[in-house]
Amino acid sequence: MDEALVKVAFVSNLNGTTVAEVSLGSFLAPLCILSRGLFLIVFHLCRGVLPFAKGAHLVLDFTALIMPMVLSCTVLSDILHWVIVGLAVADLFVLYFLYRNKKAHTGGSFGGSLHSFMNIHMETNLVPFVTAFRVLVNVKTAISILAVDFSVFPRRYAKTETYGTGVMDFGVGAYVMANALVCPEARGKKIQGSKFKYVVKQLLSVWPLVLLGLVRLASVKSTGYHEHVTEYGVHWNFFFTLAIVRVVASALLSVFPISSSWLIALLISGVYQFLLETTDLKSFIIHSSERTTFLQANREGIFSVVGYVAIYMAGVQVGLYLMRTRTLVKDWILVVRNLLLGSFGLWLVLYACQTYTEPVSRRMANLSFCIWTVAQSLFFLACLSTADVVLLFAKTMSKFSLVSTSWNPAGSSQTEGKLRKKMDELCLIQSVNRNQLLFFLLANLMTGLTNVLVDTLKSNDFFSVCVLQSYMLMNSLCIFILHINNITIKFW
Repeated sequence: MDEALVKVAFVSNLNGTTVAEVSLGSFLAPLCILSRGLFLIVFHLCRGVLPFAKGAHLVLDFTALIMPMVLSCTVLSDILHWVIVGLAVADLFVLYFLYRNKKAHTGGSFGGSLHSFMNIHMETNLVPFVTAFRVLVNVKTAISILAVDFSVFPRRYAKTETYGTGVMDFGVGAYVMANALVCPEARGKKIQGSKFKYVVKQLLSVWPLVLLGLVRLASVKSTGYHEHVTEYGVHWNFFFTLAIVRVVASALLSVFPISSSWLIALLISGVYQFLLETTDLKSFIIHSSERTTFLQANREGIFSVVGYVAIYMAGVQVGLYLMRTRTLVKDWILVVRNLLLGSFGLWLVLYACQTYTEPVSRRMANLSFCIWTVAQSLFFLACLSTADVVLLFAKTMSKFSLVSTSWNPAGSSQTEGKLRKKMDELCLIQSVNRNQLLFFLLANLMTGLTNVLVDTLKSNDFFSVCVLQSYMLMNSLCIFILHINNITIKFW
């Protein structure tokens, strides 16, 4: 069998894993961010000084954030729950150490410390866990698109063929959700001038995505690179989906109130599911063997856009809620509670939807897929925001706030603000956040190059992990160099 066909067969006919296992993975990255922050705090307390060497911070961030994510989806995937428990216990131990250290110097009870913490005023110019969500989804996507070609990557994590919940299935939906959270509409920017001109402007602004989609199409077809046709179709790819979703969502948001985005999302996904159930559309997408016309050849990519638009609209509603100005810690704790309640409520709806309609299908982007994506995204956001609150508590106990991509108490001195800005300039999360699309593009290019140079299917586990770590190190290094040189590459 041709090598390309072997690789396609390797990622075909898969059924995914359980919703619970995908949710379990949501704990790892927040714990890694918390562990990184606690390490910086303890290092400062023990040494009294914090290094500003560029290489040291890159090594710290890569070791604390990227390496665990690579290992968690490869050699540690079967014991991931123990890894999470171990990290949580270690973080609790450090928090106890910080509390005892504070108590020895200032006294006071834990209840009193917690009460005063709840009423602390915070800097409100950023929502750091939203930044972390967007970056981590991008990083996990970058890892997975190469890791899936190695046997060390569990097949249950890969994209499912028709029905099922794989980690990579969630990654696709979460990428759309991540874009929606910080879109201009979610950040409260009002349309200036003609709505028609605004939509035309959005149409023109997605030309980089269309161009990237065409470049990917041309490179795949010209090189004979392996492609799973039932994923998006013969000519379609995710870049085209992102472009169309953005334009359609902009048109909808120019007509309907932004505060009603959740209702638009529900109507779109509900009507789409109704059509899947009452017409031949579902059979056409899944069972048709004809791929002669453009619609037939790309039916998965074209029709799944409907579901992704619904996810995007839901993401706009979530972003609108998260971007509200809040000044007290207790206000954000209520947000964490609401995110958890929202995710649990949607999981109940998902159970009913899968029982009485059909299971999750990324291939069709059906109603169940939309509900699952939003529910899982809310849960991941809740985990990240919880880690941020805990890290802020550690900062207040240690009176040390030089930890990037996290909340800070209000009223910091000008000198402290300058030092925090310096830390942001050395942060890998901020590096990826500065050039998100470039990072995604670089990961795609590096994935193709690695597949050309390495026989991924015959690589043993140790070599596979080494390749994946090296691949992520190169991606991280390139994006880090751009960041420390204050270079933002925009295509429009």
